[in-house]
Amino acid sequence: MEIQEIYCNNCKKVLGRYNLKYYSDDKIGDLIKSSHEKHVREGHEIEIRRIKS
Repeated sequence: MEIQEIYCNNCKKVLGRYNLKYYSDDKIGDLIKSSHEKHVREGHEIEIRRIKS
């Protein structure tokens, strides 16, 4: 199972984990724009990691 993790380098915490089976790269981008907008507006560095488990 592959998971994408949204990580904030400034806060040093995981903002969310999403299964690639259900969330495409486009949907992950939309989630960042809507759900994690506060971090982006404050100039935080957001990183998307792929994790295989």
